[in-house]
Amino acid sequence: MIISVASGKGGTGKTTVSTNLAVSLDRKLTLLDCDVEEPNAHLFIRAEHMDSTKVQTFIPSIDTAKCNGCGKCSEICQFNALAVIGEKVLVFPELCHSCEGCMAICPEGAVGEAHRELGTMESGYMGKIDFSYGRLRVGEAMSPPLIHRVRALTQSNELVIIDAPPGTSCPAIAAMKDSDFVLLVTEPTPFGLHDLVLAVEAVKQLGLPCGLVINRSDIGDDEVYEYARRESIPVLLEIPFERSIAESYSRGDLIAEHSLKWREKFVDLFAQITAITSSGGILQ
Repeated sequence: MIISVASGKGGTGKTTVSTNLAVSLDRKLTLLDCDVEEPNAHLFIRAEHMDSTKVQTFIPSIDTAKCNGCGKCSEICQFNALAVIGEKVLVFPELCHSCEGCMAICPEGAVGEAHRELGTMESGYMGKIDFSYGRLRVGEAMSPPLIHRVRALTQSNELVIIDAPPGTSCPAIAAMKDSDFVLLVTEPTPFGLHDLVLAVEAVKQLGLPCGLVINRSDIGDDEVYEYARRESIPVLLEIPFERSIAESYSRGDLIAEHSLKWREKFVDLFAQITAITSSGGILQ
């Protein structure tokens, strides 16, 4: 089963939920931090034997001796990563989405394979948790290719928890796609509700079941709860605005490791998710 922990905005507590859920379940699982622009699960999951791997992606390389300037490579590229000036083909690596269509269509075989560095992927383990995260290279504009590489570590025969990027743009969709359940973390504020509505609409488009975790649940107003009732979205866990929780977070500690009460709450959260996915519930 693949559970994606997502949110409509940053700062709602996605990493808090995903890491505490992972350590609460006394079983083998994989935790993937796909928030590659700002990964921080590693601050709480102190994994051992971390290995670092550079991740690269395809960009075209033009063999000028073979190229006749026909322009077919430029025509197929939907992102303007190739431009033909006279008989010369210019390549703009930062615009390339690595589809390799230019290489497939070139009648002269003039398009070869080069690479652009996306970032790094770090992998290790903590107890029964296999942990990996991506870190996007500074200056790199596109995070989905690196997210796909991190997602490729998913094993179909085990539990996978994904800490997804915030928002509803391409990075979040790349992380959530093909999940079995999306756990949306929000807060009971006007901003939280606004971005939650956008996130729920994205999940609807993906056709995935979802539930809510409401963080800092005892502040703000009741509008998020009213929205959840109207949309028939279950509230699976509430985390209050408590000093002890904030202090644990600031130290990089996990509340589930130091509190049996919270460990049991996250175990129950997983049980509720399992029950929903077993029933085949789809968000309508």
